[in-house]
Amino acid sequence: MSNQFTLMSEQRFRPFFFTQFLGAFNDNVFKTALITLVAFHASSLSSIDGATLATLLPGLFILPFFLFSATAGQIADKFEKSQIIRYVKIFEIGIMTFASAGFFLHNIWLLATALFMMGMHSTIFGPVKYSYLPQHLKETELIGGNGMVEMGSFVAILLGQVLGASLATVAHHELFTSIAIIAIGFLGYFSSRGIPNSPSADANLKINWNPITETVKNIKFIWADQTIWLAIVGISWFWFYGATLLAQFPNFAKDILLGNESVFILLLSIFSIGIGIGSLMCEKLSKGKLEVGLVVFGAIGLTIFGADLYFSSTYLHETVNLKAMFDYKSFITYSHAYNPDVYSFNHESVARWRLLADIALTGFFGGLYIVPLYALIQTRAEKSHQSRVIAANNILNALFMVVSAGFSILLLGKGLNIPQLFLATALLNVLVTIYLCIRQPEYFKTFIAWIKR
Repeated sequence: MSNQFTLMSEQRFRPFFFTQFLGAFNDNVFKTALITLVAFHASSLSSIDGATLATLLPGLFILPFFLFSATAGQIADKFEKSQIIRYVKIFEIGIMTFASAGFFLHNIWLLATALFMMGMHSTIFGPVKYSYLPQHLKETELIGGNGMVEMGSFVAILLGQVLGASLATVAHHELFTSIAIIAIGFLGYFSSRGIPNSPSADANLKINWNPITETVKNIKFIWADQTIWLAIVGISWFWFYGATLLAQFPNFAKDILLGNESVFILLLSIFSIGIGIGSLMCEKLSKGKLEVGLVVFGAIGLTIFGADLYFSSTYLHETVNLKAMFDYKSFITYSHAYNPDVYSFNHESVARWRLLADIALTGFFGGLYIVPLYALIQTRAEKSHQSRVIAANNILNALFMVVSAGFSILLLGKGLNIPQLFLATALLNVLVTIYLCIRQPEYFKTFIAWIKR
């Protein structure tokens, strides 16, 4: 059995894995339930229209990453990590109780405040999450451990979005959503109680509470080590790429593929599963050691299958003649929209499987791309500064996701359609990869060496 799976039987990893899984799960149950309510019942929450709210709320969740990441990194380096995690879980329970009041009172301001606080919760937990692993895993276990964490995170995101959307559409959604988010919060806390002691990296650190000056200091620190800086640029680019795709999936499913919400969930599921499998495969492909050549291999796949997603989706959009919307079953089988018992296997049916393969493989190669970069940061960063390096990474990740939204708005505003936006992103990935390889030749050299083995 692979080392990454045997980690699940060990106390140093299992409680931490389930704690971070439940945290990501609860984040997405709450966020998706709120955004679904905003999309379909905005008038019962606020006088602001649903489209505006749906645009503003994700930004409210990201805002704490800019405001508090620098402070969170210092806290994670100064104090014992398992205790920080337990305090964060208690904070989560309080936030979800607060959010429940917002659901019952139909008060968008309470819910928006809770969303902001959940962003703060994630901001504090992020530096602890990635600096915990190198304290408890051997260097040969970091690839597998990171792969497990990334797989768990994306599965948690997927399940959280599905559950959140489902809860928001049932009768008495206030009650069921509140029970779910509070119960998940308690499960996360109980899981965190099993996390072993993780000593302070720098107990004598004097915390600078000014987020602006500390952010500048953190950015200067990672800039001074170009290996770490470029790894963080690579990670942030992945979040740019992923955010661009995921933000467009709902309209892509509806307007390009003529599918209903179940087709959107199908696309999201396949993409998330692809990332999960790719993340797990990193250990096998790298044979348990840091193999940055996988970053180039992953980038090649992101471009090839991201570009083919344009061709497959454009073909489908131009050839479909049906006016009725597809659900996920008729989309997969291309059953006639007016008679779901009829099965039709033709060019369009093959093209649908090709499109699903494009999405799955884009996710798969994304997993191969991202895991070695996180492991690179964990092994190359100074032990006393690991959490602050992760905090700087989170700041740049948030910035790239905001830029991703602006990039999409710009290109769509210029008249490009969603498949063309995907193609532009895939081609831009070529330039980013070339930049990384020129600035850090180790990526390309190790890729060639890995291919020749």
